[in-house]
This record gives sequence, C-alpha cells and structure tokens, in this order.
Amino acid sequence: MHRRDFLHTTTAGVLATGGYFVSAAQAKPARVGLIGCGWYGKSDLFRLIQVAPVEVVSLCDVDKKLLAEAVDLVSQRQRSKKKPRTFGDYRQMLKEKDLDIVVIGTPDHWHALPMIAAVEAGADVYVQKPISVDVAEGKAMVAAARKHKRVVQVGTQRRSTPHLIEARDTILKEGKLGKIGLIDVYCYYHMRARDNPPVGKPPERLDYDMWTGPAPLRPYDSPRQAIYDDEPVPHRRWWRAFMEYGNGIVGDMCIHMFDMVRWMLDLGWPTRISSSGGIFVEKKSASNITDTQSATFEYPELNVVWQHRTYGAPADKDYPWGATIYGDRGTLKLSTMSYDFIPQGKGKPIHVDVSYERDKYPEDLKEKDIELNAAPANRAHMMDFLKAIGSRGRPVADIEQGHISTACCILANISQKIGRTITWDPETHQCKGDAEANRLLKRPYRKPWVHPAG
Repeated sequence: MHRRDFLHTTTAGVLATGGYFVSAAQAKPARVGLIGCGWYGKSDLFRLIQVAPVEVVSLCDVDKKLLAEAVDLVSQRQRSKKKPRTFGDYRQMLKEKDLDIVVIGTPDHWHALPMIAAVEAGADVYVQKPISVDVAEGKAMVAAARKHKRVVQVGTQRRSTPHLIEARDTILKEGKLGKIGLIDVYCYYHMRARDNPPVGKPPERLDYDMWTGPAPLRPYDSPRQAIYDDEPVPHRRWWRAFMEYGNGIVGDMCIHMFDMVRWMLDLGWPTRISSSGGIFVEKKSASNITDTQSATFEYPELNVVWQHRTYGAPADKDYPWGATIYGDRGTLKLSTMSYDFIPQGKGKPIHVDVSYERDKYPEDLKEKDIELNAAPANRAHMMDFLKAIGSRGRPVADIEQGHISTACCILANISQKIGRTITWDPETHQCKGDAEANRLLKRPYRKPWVHPAG
C-alpha cells in the first residue's frame, strides 16, 4: 500500500478527536508543499501547522527573497524545525510525487495549472480563491479533482467562520428572517491602486517571465511608494490592480460574500447574471479594474446584488465589506467582523462579534501581515479540509462550490464587458444564445503554456 493511502485509511477515526495523521500505527505526519510563498500562502500554511502535526518539506516561489524568508519562518514554526526544500518551478516540486498535501497561494492567474498538476501527482489540495481566471479553467479543475479522486478545499473560509456559522444556524435556519427576497453583497474598501508608476527592470531575485506564466506579459512597473514591502515590486499585491492577473474586485472580494450567502441559503447556479460599471472616478491610475461596479445574480425567488466602490464612504460604517439579507420578518447583516440581526417590529436585536483566539494562539500576534479576525476561520477551514482527507469526503468549500462562486463572478465581468444580461446553462456550461459571451469563457494563454481546457 502506498504511504499516502495508508494515511488516508488510518486517520478517518482520529480526526474527530482533533488528531491528524497520528494513529495506533503511528503513521508519519503528512508531507506538505506550498506553491506561492507570499502573503496568504504563508498565512494558510501557518494555520495548517497550528492545527496538525504536518511536515512542510517543499516550498516553491519565483521570488528568491520571498522563498528564503519562507524557509526561515517555516523552520521556526513547524515542530521538526527542519528547513524545507526549495523550488523556483512548481513542476519540479511536484515531479517528486512525495507530497500528501499541496497548498496553493499564488496570484489568481496561477491557480489552475498548479492545482491540476498537484492532483495529478497524487496530492490533496488547498487552493486560494478565486479558483480560476476564466470559466473553462474552473471546469477543468473540477474534472481533474474528480478524475484523480483528490480532496480539494477552496479558500472561501467564510464557510468555516464561527460567528457566521452561528448566524446561519440560529437566525436563518430558525426562520427568523421570514421570506427572503433580496440579498445585498458589497465592498467599499479603497483598494484600487491609484498610482501610475514608470516601467522598470525586474529585480534579479524575481523570475518575472515565470511569475507571468500564462497571463499576458505586461511591462514591469513598480508603485512609487512601497506600501506592502521594503522593495516596491508589482508582484506583491500590485497585481490585483490588473485584469490580466485576475478578475478585479468582483473576483477578489465579491466571491467571498457571494459564496457565503450561497452556502447559507443553499443556492446553486443563478439563472441570469447582469453587471454594469467601469472606471468612473479614478481615471488617472494605471489600474484597469473597475472602480465602480454592480452585478445582479438572479435566482427563482430572490436576487443577490453586488456593489463596489473604491472611493467615498461605505453605506454602513460598521459593514464596509459584507452582506445584508432582507426578509419580511427581519434583516441580517454579516461580515468577517460581526453579525447583526434586526427584527421587524417587536423582538430583540442580536449582535455578535468575531472571536480572535488570541489566548490559544499567541503566536498570531507576532505574525507579519496576519488577518487576526480571519485566523480562527482559516484554522477551522483547514480542520475541515483535514477531516475530508481522512474520510475521503467533500470539504465544506469543495472545488465544485468554489467553481460556481468563481465562475459567477467571471460571468458578471463578462456581462459588464459586453453590456447585456447573461442567461447561464449549468448543464452545458454555456451562455444561452450568446456566442460572444461564450467566446469569453476561455481566455488565450501566453505561449508556451497550454490551457487545461485545450
């Protein structure tokens, strides 16, 4: 029996008690590899280390500085204190075929190919959202996970956020909102890059061609002010300002809240999707993502409506990024920080804040760039992932659910681009009667990279 299969069969009963890869046979810890050693890649990996005695054996990044820093941090955090192997190309890392788990924390344009390669190499995968930059990529990712019988969890951790689970179970499931007809999801963060930097030469530490990969090759430009790093390099979050590498704020922020309400109300694919917007205010920036956009996801008995603005004040200062569910008996506001139930008429309002777990995990307070409010959710999300590995079942944010939420956001952007409503057919994975929209379901890859949909 292959060691990986042995681990799967010996741990299913242990997971419920909080153990992982520790059985009566004293199986070895799971071997873990990380692809993408930047901000959230390391954050996801550290949450995994906190909840399971795993052994991180491989790290991969195209930035030598980030890679070296990650090696030191991982050796300090993991129980063995060993330094992982390093790779500049994920294909070389996966060629070893000795990893039980692969965590993918790359920019959005680099999710599909590594995830598919990882399941082909026999690993279970934790991949960040959005899972893909086009709809065809996502469909291919689901097919690969099913073909190779791998567990794939998507980093839509609102499904594992304790106070949001409480809101779902005690407010929604108990019918306190009554009949629901409208859900608003929104983000008013000023997160669109406003700079217009000059073109420069990539630093020697960075393999810019590999970083770009299948995406269009943009000139290398750097922000004038290093907001996130001691060196102003565009691959440190600057990439989020460009549609070449992702799907704008809809793909980045809408997916979290849209996925959350789909999970809470057990919604599948919407029947119709429409969107409008553009760059209406911040016209001087090099960024090509919208600064203003709305989208409507239509279901038979309710609509989910998205809105973002990267300027001005939020509609509710306590909920600058979140969701508001409207029913005929009450309103429920939800965010990563809290939830509020406001009953219609008589009744007692309910307010619950996020739990931070600072006492249980004091190392969180010293971690650079950590989202403290998200750390408990990420840990719970990792534990759900591990439980699914043990049982060989589906995790709460299974790759198919991640595909639905991702694809809907991409379809909203397509609608905004072509200027009309899309009617979606989940069976054929096509936009009904719209050849132009269907052509946009798969975007060209830069050579020599080959799109997983062929």
